[in-house]
Amino acid sequence: MVRSGIVGMVSAESDIEVVGEAGHGDEAVRLAGELGPDVVLMDLRMPGTDGVEATRRVLEAADPPRVVVLTTYDTDGDILRAVEAGAIGYLLKDCPREDILAAVRAAAVGRSALSPSVTTRLVGAARATGHHAGRGRGPRISGGGAGAPVMLSPREREVLAVAAGGLSNARIGAELHITEATVKTHLLRAYAKLGVDSRTAAVTEALRRGLLELD
Repeated sequence: MVRSGIVGMVSAESDIEVVGEAGHGDEAVRLAGELGPDVVLMDLRMPGTDGVEATRRVLEAADPPRVVVLTTYDTDGDILRAVEAGAIGYLLKDCPREDILAAVRAAAVGRSALSPSVTTRLVGAARATGHHAGRGRGPRISGGGAGAPVMLSPREREVLAVAAGGLSNARIGAELHITEATVKTHLLRAYAKLGVDSRTAAVTEALRRGLLELD
């Protein structure tokens, strides 16, 4: 019933076409491969293969769609598992209709979409990790594994912080008074330093490492 409501809502938009719907993870993976959608709205808890594993398998395709998680679950573990699997967005089913439609359109052009409550949880989880990691020691330098510490430039951090709100490169540029091309350059450099390939993953990883602060 919920899926039918979402299909009806999205189908009513003139610029969005619903090409298929699935009742469980295995069917979602199969249909994504057969139908070649631009965006997949993925639940987390489903019969059989769950949404995280289905997301991972969908994104293994040669030309994969973008996956936006749309679920009722907002625990830190659920959010992080979905982002680590490659989801470009994470929304809760009680969010406004406009937010879901905006997320679909944003994902179609490679932009991230996170519910405000999800962003808050990511920030909280990152701060908690930093607090526990720093206990009983001197100043903590964030870095990955045994490699050199990751250092983001002030502008890269600034661009990531604004990008966390789901704005387009053009709007980020207007906000920071820099060109759209410069925004893209900063994002790509941040991706390379953090070892990720999407905004959502970059924001999550930067928060986890204590490299980014969001209000």
